Amino acid sequence: MDILGVDVGGTGIKAAPVDIATGQLRTERIRLLTPRPATPDAVAGTIAELVTHFQHTGPIGCGFPAVIRWGQVFTAANIDKSWIGTDAQHLFERTTGCPFQILNDADAAGLAEMRVGAGKGRMGTVLVVTLGTGIGTALFVDGNLVPNTELGHIEIKGRDAETWAAESVREQKRLTWKKWTRRLDRYLRAMHAYLWPELIIIGGGASKRHDRFIPNLTVDTEVVPAQLRNEAGIIGAALGGAERGLSSSGATAALQLADAAGSQG
Repeated sequence: MDILGVDVGGTGIKAAPVDIATGQLRTERIRLLTPRPATPDAVAGTIAELVTHFQHTGPIGCGFPAVIRWGQVFTAANIDKSWIGTDAQHLFERTTGCPFQILNDADAAGLAEMRVGAGKGRMGTVLVVTLGTGIGTALFVDGNLVPNTELGHIEIKGRDAETWAAESVREQKRLTWKKWTRRLDRYLRAMHAYLWPELIIIGGGASKRHDRFIPNLTVDTEVVPAQLRNEAGIIGAALGGAERGLSSSGATAALQLADAAGSQG
């Protein structure tokens, strides 16, 4: 069974149908610009355009850049402040006529990496860090997601960590890879001191050039690049929707079969 995966970002909204049994995109993803301002009605309208493009009438999983609880938005670090308190699930369902499951965007990317990417089959504590406009995190313990960790907002040198060590900061301030890597390393060492993960997976835009910084990190744990890159948010949104019961019983069974196959491989 397919679930449409939607990844809402600060600059673009991407979507594609996902085979939840394999974690593979069924078609090429489509990306539309995130509206300015990115108000609830404007974003819902853009998502409706994507749903119409794919002629999709079934369930939809959506990764969203905020703390999400039971479909409701609680924070707005990188989106319009008018989202706070919005019931995103009901808004999107009303706009598209399709059932939705909403989860934090970093959690979605993390789920994809844990189920079909760099973290597949890994137990213990795994931290997924996405480096882009901000710093997103997803924390897993024995494969189980601890939702909405928002660890990109810890304090480093008296500042919100993502305003100091995100990929966007490197670009805006034209930091050398060496200088930016020192900042990232300090952040990851703080994460290690708090969580003691057995594995850290680096995703987001920076992961495309992982050879420029991962070999120079000193954090005392294994650090690897994400495997799914720009597709992680879409895939994870769909898989997250299925795991949270959005899909039919047949789709959930397909996920269980896929996990069983992965554990045997």
